[in-house]
Amino acid sequence: MRTLLKATMDVVASNKAILDGTLPKIMKTTIDKLKPEASYFLATDGCRSCLMVFDLKDPSEIPSIAEPFFLNFNAKVEFCPVMNAEDLQKGLAAMQNA
Repeated sequence: MRTLLKATMDVVASNKAILDGTLPKIMKTTIDKLKPEASYFLATDGCRSCLMVFDLKDPSEIPSIAEPFFLNFNAKVEFCPVMNAEDLQKGLAAMQNA
C-alpha cells in the first residue's frame, strides 16, 4: 500500500545526531530499505522533518521503520495511506460504477 511516512524530529536530539553522524546514516539506511518513490526534507513547526512515500507491504514493517526515528531523534512518526492521481481516478471510477 502506498504510504506516507512523516517523521518530525526533536531539535536537541537531531542536533546531537547531526554532530555525531547518526542522522545521515539513519536516513540513508531508511531510504535504502524503503526505496521511496519520493522523499522530502523540511522544517515543520521549527523541527527537522522528513516525508517519504513508499510501498508498505505489511503493517508488521511499521516498528522496524519507526523505531530508529523514535530512539535516535525522539521523533513524532506518522504513517498514512495515500493515493496518486491515477489511484484517485481509479477509485472515483469504481465508485461511479457501483
